[in-house]
Amino acid sequence: MKVLVVGGGGREHSLVWKLNQSPRVTKVYCAPGNAGIAREAEVVPIDVTDIKALVDLALDEGIDLTCVGPELPLTLGIVDAFEEAGLRIFGASKAAAEIEGSKVFTKDLLAKYNIPTGSYKVFEDPAEAKAYLKEVGAPIVVKADGLAAGKGALVCQTIEEAEDAVRLCMEERAFGDAGNRVVIEEFLVGEEASFLAFSDGKTVLPMATSQDHKPIFDGDKGPNTGGMGAYSPAPVVTPELFDQTMNEIMIPTVQAMASEGRPYKGVLYAGLMIRDGKARVLEFNARFGDPEAQPLFMRMDGDLVDVMEAVIDGRLDQVELQWQDDATICVVMASGGYPGDYEKGKVITGIDEADALHGVKVFHAGTAEKDGKIVTAGGRVLGVTARGKDIPQAIERAYEACALISWEGAQYRKDIGAKARKFL
Repeated sequence: MKVLVVGGGGREHSLVWKLNQSPRVTKVYCAPGNAGIAREAEVVPIDVTDIKALVDLALDEGIDLTCVGPELPLTLGIVDAFEEAGLRIFGASKAAAEIEGSKVFTKDLLAKYNIPTGSYKVFEDPAEAKAYLKEVGAPIVVKADGLAAGKGALVCQTIEEAEDAVRLCMEERAFGDAGNRVVIEEFLVGEEASFLAFSDGKTVLPMATSQDHKPIFDGDKGPNTGGMGAYSPAPVVTPELFDQTMNEIMIPTVQAMASEGRPYKGVLYAGLMIRDGKARVLEFNARFGDPEAQPLFMRMDGDLVDVMEAVIDGRLDQVELQWQDDATICVVMASGGYPGDYEKGKVITGIDEADALHGVKVFHAGTAEKDGKIVTAGGRVLGVTARGKDIPQAIERAYEACALISWEGAQYRKDIGAKARKFL
């Protein structure tokens, strides 16, 4: 069968890599792809927002299955458009993807169905938002309502920082229309973890546990990013916490979406805050995590195509997921200046040498090819992913690989996976 992956980041490279392992797949296309994906799939220069062109591509090439990587095309209704054209596609519908597309929608949903999360209030007027901040004090979290590439959640330690965050979202329009409304919510204390599951609208099939690292600097310092690294399994998610997350968060959320007339099919990704052995929801995403997908796919046994088709056909209850017993870690190498302004076009060296190490796979994110060389083309550039018999060995291999790769201004966190060591 022919498969199309929509997107061009590290998550999409890992999807291409995993789908290529299926004995059922004869060819993988990717739009728009990147320099690394171009080595493993036929890349087509179509933007993820050009849904008509993507539908036409799938029809012209006889694509049997499409998988959507990023959130933006999901919120724009790519799944609805493909289904209307009679095409099979894995991902959340436009109505279901609002669980990521609108923080306000999600907080209201969680409150309505008594799903554990932090307290919150919604504002459309910046003056009212700032007045409320003076009432509740800090620390506090200010979130832009809409999509902001993982950078719209601003953790504020002081009232001044929170007022600046409201100004940034609502007055300076740093995130465009995403900042038309803001959610001001309780600052939850604890340890974050990612919890991903497949859903066909009825059945919820959990994936292995994982943990992301959002802030740019070691020790979770600095501004949030799209994710600077992840590892699996995440020992902070104990068997008891796993069951609580499934029974109090994941299953009730899928049931709530069905009750709202928005059946949820695809990947449901909960960002959790864990404290005293209990999880509460920070946010939901409507797709595979990036960088969580990279270590998860490296541990996943079996055929991803079978799982995706079971989701589409509503028979996920017939599927079992198997996971390898080892540990995996992904370290994101980013451009200097990210998540702020950064330069593109820096020549990257050492990728092939790192890729050749035992247990290592370098997934490309923001890369392009120029004059026969791989150059930087984004903020997050590479996801250096490694497996080991346990987390310490996976960490050692990933950082050995990172040390072989360089370009002017490259930066990466040196503590990815360190949170797991206290459980070992």
